[in-house]
Amino acid sequence: MNCFKCGFVLTESDRFCEECGTAILKEACYECGAGVKDIDEDGYCLNCGFRRELKQRDHFEVSLDLSLAGVSDRGIKHHRNEDYLALATVNDSQILVVCDGISSSTQPDVASQVAATSACEALTTAIQQGKNPEFATKTAFTTAGQSVCNIPTTVSINNEPPSTTIVTAIVQNRTATIGWLGDSRAYWLADTGSRQLTTDDSWLTEVVSAGMTEEMAKLSPKCHSITRWLGADANDDAAPGMVNFTIPGSGYLLLCSDGLWNYAAEADKLAKISPLSGEALIICRQLVEFARNSGGHDNISVAVLSFAT
Repeated sequence: MNCFKCGFVLTESDRFCEECGTAILKEACYECGAGVKDIDEDGYCLNCGFRRELKQRDHFEVSLDLSLAGVSDRGIKHHRNEDYLALATVNDSQILVVCDGISSSTQPDVASQVAATSACEALTTAIQQGKNPEFATKTAFTTAGQSVCNIPTTVSINNEPPSTTIVTAIVQNRTATIGWLGDSRAYWLADTGSRQLTTDDSWLTEVVSAGMTEEMAKLSPKCHSITRWLGADANDDAAPGMVNFTIPGSGYLLLCSDGLWNYAAEADKLAKISPLSGEALIICRQLVEFARNSGGHDNISVAVLSFAT
């Protein structure tokens, strides 16, 4: 690829042309300089036809078996994927982690990846050591928080330190232990009844609990603001919200970022998007495709553990 002003050869990591000093916007076309509005969802420039190579992080899938899988997708409107997910199985237990990097922070894509991988590793180690799920979850959140705080970065008055939401699940003997910070969610979806398992750490949740109507709260520019997260500027000790849930029968446990639930926040609506049984990876793909077809305004990450009986 070349600088659209002077033709100098560029690399993917270049932010400025070394020859003429032109800023190379990551969301712009490298060939003609067209803005993000002229780049379609497949990476083609609508102005000159040049196609940027899509990064592996833009869309990735994880499938550990027929019942446990996850999919993360950049969506349509964003120029990079700032979500991440991690899955594991250990000692007949299943572990699911979904993180959504906070876009206003520095290196949100790094924050989500570091948090998801370190939390999954900490959960795996704790379960291998025979720790109970509640202890394992608290330990994992502490570990993930420290890992995010340790990300090398330069923070200025205009940049917040790396930060991310997180939701985790440990499933043992049909009991799910859910932990979370922020507005990434866990749901149980089934023919016999669906429900949201987590409560958003958000401004909207707080003011509605205090008596404001949800309709009125959603009119505020603060309605999508979260109140808790992992990061150096978090205002507490990163102790997660936690809940235990007994799997009642067939259906599936869903962990997801707001790139999905913004289009179907109620559990009953989510339950209608895909079959409530079957291969987990197929379910994940259908959920992601639903979000993309609904506008794809944010990154989309889903992790599913399905139960046949």
